[in-house]
Amino acid sequence: MSVGRPLEFEPEKALQAAMEVFWRQGYEATSLQDLLKAMKLSKSSFYQSFGSKHQLFEMCINRYQDMVTATMIEALNHSSSAREFILNSFYTVAKEARKGKTKGCLVLNSANEFSQNDPVIAACVASGIENFTNVFLLAVKRAQSEGTISTNKTAEALASYLMSSMSGIKTLVKAGTSETKVKEIIEIVISVLD
Repeated sequence: MSVGRPLEFEPEKALQAAMEVFWRQGYEATSLQDLLKAMKLSKSSFYQSFGSKHQLFEMCINRYQDMVTATMIEALNHSSSAREFILNSFYTVAKEARKGKTKGCLVLNSANEFSQNDPVIAACVASGIENFTNVFLLAVKRAQSEGTISTNKTAEALASYLMSSMSGIKTLVKAGTSETKVKEIIEIVISVLD
């Protein structure tokens, strides 16, 4: 009985490399050659392991949203207060503006690139946004119980507001908005929590 040839590459490393390319360039601007070069794969290994460019992109978006969600939850768990977590989440984006050229968020970039034209990618994007919003929901509920965020509005409404604000701010940063302007916007966003 034949076992088959063992994989001559590490799938996780290859997937991470592909995610970085898609994140930097977007789906349409990324060629198969770009992916093969970054993943250090032959065409046959690529198709055998990942199926197609589209299937790979779906895997990359899911990997990205899992990674970001886990990072957010870890940051929330290690914050001295949930409000501090929310502030830090937004001010980290302002720091990206200082650095200049940024890749933005792969989930939000994909929402802008695909709109609702591809149901598979639209479902991945919706899942990512839901996951990020749910972390903000945990943070808002905790902050409300800690007494650092007003209970005048529902936690669900505030979490959705934070997610939509974050989406808008990340888009502005990617478009080149200055750190000063981003901080001004963040101050207004945060004031709604009081």
